[in-house]
Amino acid sequence: MLIVMKKAADEEQLRHVKQYLVEHDFDFHQSTGANRTIIGVIGDTNQVNQEEVKNLEGVHVLFKIPED
Repeated sequence: MLIVMKKAADEEQLRHVKQYLVEHDFDFHQSTGANRTIIGVIGDTNQVNQEEVKNLEGVHVLFKIPED
């Protein structure tokens, strides 16, 4: 799963999203570009409450990566 943050997301919002993932036993990889930050969620993402994550401040959109 990929979490794309809003362009205007600040460090506190980003920290909160990462904290949420750690508290729910997920690891992640952060990629910070010129305009967006993308978080790649590592683990069984079927266990992610997508609505909860979508409603976190600073989150722009989620992309669920299809299984083979």
